Amino acid sequence: MSNRAIPEDFPRRQNLGAVSGVQPKLLVRPNGERYEEASTEEACWARYDICEDLVQQLVPYTTRKMFENSWTLEDALPRIEAAVSKKVHSCQWDFSVAEVGWIMKRVREVLSAPVPATERSPQR
Repeated sequence: MSNRAIPEDFPRRQNLGAVSGVQPKLLVRPNGERYEEASTEEACWARYDICEDLVQQLVPYTTRKMFENSWTLEDALPRIEAAVSKKVHSCQWDFSVAEVGWIMKRVREVLSAPVPATERSPQR
């Protein structure tokens, strides 16, 4: 696990639920000699890492689509979100609705952030 902190606004997965049958069964995960109902910090970190990785892939993809199609950021984000949601609903990608919302919020934040002067291309 990294020393970076998981952002406060990152959605924590809740393993709340039960499996039907003669006797109800709760959804839990082992943690040493105990069982826990909620997701562990390691599991939350893994989910955050996967979501942040997708953000870092979507930023250049969104930028490219904006350039190719002359879209504004406001045009591009709903289209990208619809494409991500389609992948989730078709079970190609495993993200919760809350995670998709967080991913798109992060993409917006990254694309809306001003570019530092050291990263700008020199003016000709």
